[in-house]
Amino acid sequence: MLARLTEFSLTQRLLVLGLTLLLIAAGIQAWRTLPIDAFPDVSTTQVKLILKAPGMTPEEVEKRIAAPIETEMLGIPKQRILRSISKYGLTDITIDFEDGTDIYWARQQVAERLTNTMGDLPEGVSGGLTPITTPLSEIFMFTVEGEGLSLAERRTLLDWVIRPQLRTLPGVADLNALGGQARTFEVVPDNAAMSARGVTLMELREAIQANNRNDGAGRLTEGEEVWLVRVDGAVKSLEDLAGIVVKNVGGVPVRVADLAQVRLGSLTRYGGVTKDGRGEGVEGLVLSLKGANAQQVVRGVKQKLAEIAPTLPKGVTIQPFYDRSALVERAVDTVSKALLEAIVLVLVLLFLFLGDVRAALTVAITLPLAALAIFAHHPAFYIPGLAGAIFFLFLNPGVLTAVVVSVAGPWRRAQAVALNIVVIHLVGDVPSPLLIGWVSDLGSLKWGVSLTLVALAAGAVLILSALPHFKNDLAAAGEIDLQVESSAG
Repeated sequence: MLARLTEFSLTQRLLVLGLTLLLIAAGIQAWRTLPIDAFPDVSTTQVKLILKAPGMTPEEVEKRIAAPIETEMLGIPKQRILRSISKYGLTDITIDFEDGTDIYWARQQVAERLTNTMGDLPEGVSGGLTPITTPLSEIFMFTVEGEGLSLAERRTLLDWVIRPQLRTLPGVADLNALGGQARTFEVVPDNAAMSARGVTLMELREAIQANNRNDGAGRLTEGEEVWLVRVDGAVKSLEDLAGIVVKNVGGVPVRVADLAQVRLGSLTRYGGVTKDGRGEGVEGLVLSLKGANAQQVVRGVKQKLAEIAPTLPKGVTIQPFYDRSALVERAVDTVSKALLEAIVLVLVLLFLFLGDVRAALTVAITLPLAALAIFAHHPAFYIPGLAGAIFFLFLNPGVLTAVVVSVAGPWRRAQAVALNIVVIHLVGDVPSPLLIGWVSDLGSLKWGVSLTLVALAAGAVLILSALPHFKNDLAAAGEIDLQVESSAG
């Protein structure tokens, strides 16, 4: 069969050349869109819940929040692990599913059961499902720098200008804002003033909540026109908050400003961000979706930040300090170097053993073509590019041996067997960086390892099929040399 295939390829040279060029074009195009990452993401299908309960101790959080939710989550199909961590005012519940489970189906199951139990939780509990991320989703980090701007002002720019625009990008799951001060309106009650006017803390709180919203007031009809009436009561400034009427005492309105101090403040801080030991800073952390192409996501983030830069106040800059794409490029360079070295070594050994430059080049060209072939088939077979190419890198020497054994003489067959052993040993150094740097997830890792093992087995079978002839070939070659020497004598 191999002899007929070789004969067909030699007689139909234009067809083979055209198919080769088509393969090269398809492989290069697939290479440009191939999802490549520096780290293999081996995380399982996972759904996380984070719920906040301000003021509750870890014991209360565990008993009143974590335990009821865990009970409700029991029995979800394909569930492997259910665990939780309870801290002061916070609980983190993690549910792991079997490999291959659709993440959106899993989130739907968890969301449905969470909705059933939310009504039984204590008042004031907030939170829910976290974004679809993994421990390796942190792909881009930057700081917001600006001379003369306070931490609160820089945090406001990050929260209200930068973050909303970056979250619109494909592949971005979320952007975490770290450091700085999240600005708030604070009301600090004056107990003496409240006691003098007979106002309780509950009345003050209810008055602020009731007056911090916009309401509709019906409509007015005038001929063929209808006018919508609404009351704009949402708090927009400190003056609006201070002017809210709490109650009337003796016909005199008592406002918030009469009972408390109204000022700008910030949310309670549980940590901080420092940069280069020069003080506090404001950091943005971009998280990618599970399975997203890290290089494409980072490229989109950079483009969006370049568009945002002109709209920022004068003197404000965005300074990246971690970029996953740079790490990916270095990993790709390492893999490319290893593959190039393997091709060169195979080429040299082929020339030394076969003694023919054309034959050496013909066989060596199959190595990059094998990689391009698996790139082109990647979308259909869902095999990581280089992990699949390893299959052909291992298989090529075995195919070479079979071809040479079937058509060559005794010396060539003996050389082919020895060459095959050396080539497999050399190419065997390539898979380690390829599998580590190019495999995108656990499923692809299994495919890559399985194909590599199959390739090794196929190469071994081809070698073993040639070994029975190895001894006879050497003996025959020795007899030929003796006859040549006798004739010469």
